[in-house]
Amino acid sequence: MKKVLVIHTGGTIAMHEDEKGGVQPKETNPLFATVESLTSIASIEVDDFLNIPSPHMTPELMFQLAERLKSRVGNESFDGVVITHGTDTLEETAYLLDLLLDWEVPVVVTGAMRSSNELGADGPHNFISAVKTAATDEAKGKGVLVVFNDEIHTAKNVTKTHTSNVATFQSPQYGPIGIVTKRGVTFHHAPSYKESYTVSSINHRVVLLKAYAGMDGSVVDAIADTGIDGLVIEAFGQGNLPPAVVPSIKRLHQANIPVVLVSRSVSGIVQETYAYEGGGRHLKDLGVIFTNGLNGQKARLKLLVALELTTDHKRLQEIFFK
Repeated sequence: MKKVLVIHTGGTIAMHEDEKGGVQPKETNPLFATVESLTSIASIEVDDFLNIPSPHMTPELMFQLAERLKSRVGNESFDGVVITHGTDTLEETAYLLDLLLDWEVPVVVTGAMRSSNELGADGPHNFISAVKTAATDEAKGKGVLVVFNDEIHTAKNVTKTHTSNVATFQSPQYGPIGIVTKRGVTFHHAPSYKESYTVSSINHRVVLLKAYAGMDGSVVDAIADTGIDGLVIEAFGQGNLPPAVVPSIKRLHQANIPVVLVSRSVSGIVQETYAYEGGGRHLKDLGVIFTNGLNGQKARLKLLVALELTTDHKRLQEIFFK
């Protein structure tokens, strides 16, 4: 019998809908009955770490969650971990954990789009699928996984794509790496590599901006004046910005504040293709750091981790193109 640690952090999966249609946290976790029914799959131990709505999650809390996992799994020899989480920031917590945890033990994050007492509540089913995945040997060494709607996704590639659909979590361009069925868990491919970093804290300030037509440098300058340590910009297409932003980018680089570029497009990666002012090649020559397919919210988390290790531009670029 596998031993699985279940850590609750809150979210819709732990909420209920009141008579007026408002959804809010419930003092008693509605998954309690589901846990009781899983004794044939694994021996379950529950840790009620948090009970907060997903928008209340912060990188500091995510870091504390990682430390909690290291302590409990290291001292108590669990075979797998399941984390229940709100969906709004689920992909961010999953990805930061993926960067911070360097081990073979399966860690699976799941949640729900519908609260416990709504018709068609998806929480119990997602939870059961997550436990099945965490308890299987095939999940070892694949990094942090996200299980939703019978699909298994990597933390790096998964993102929330719909505001309310139960099939909201998708991995654009790559797809799921496995499925969960009544018969068990099946993986049809696996990540080619796993990266992780050892840091003692997350204390830097990194801001995320989305590029838009007619954007100028005023918003970049205003944010820079708040004392940021780094900036992530969701640029157009393959990594292009309006020329009016370029002077502000130059000033950030001169102040040794890293600027990381991702695309606001759902699929693809940024590349130094266009050489006009504000084009990707021009920005790369100015010292802008290019990523390898991360979305904006995950690039921000990676920069938070990377800045704990180095401020050297060349080293940051190496970290980001993994």
